[in-house]
Amino acid sequence: MEEEVIRVRRPREGEILGVIEANFGSNKFNVRCQDGKMRIARIPGRLRKRMWMRDGDAVLIKPWEIQGDTRADIVVRYTPTEAGWLRRKGFLQL
Repeated sequence: MEEEVIRVRRPREGEILGVIEANFGSNKFNVRCQDGKMRIARIPGRLRKRMWMRDGDAVLIKPWEIQGDTRADIVVRYTPTEAGWLRRKGFLQL
C-alpha cells in the first residue's frame, strides 16, 4: 500500500495552534491555545458556510491586533489526520 503525502499548513508568524473547547453559537468558539490562553475565536465571513467545527477540533488561529489576548479569528481547521501529524512532529502539544 502506498503512503499518501499530505501538505499541512503550519503556523506562520502571528498565528497560534489551538483546540476548540466549546461552541458558543453564532460562529464563536472557546479555543485553548498553545500559549496557555483561552481565546474567543470566530469564523470569518468568507469561511462561515465552508467550515464546520466541533469540540476537540484542532485549529489555527490569528489573534486580533486589539484584544489579542482574548479574541482571535480561525484561519484553518485541521482534519484528524492532519492534527495527528502535527502532534507527531511536535507542533501541537495540547
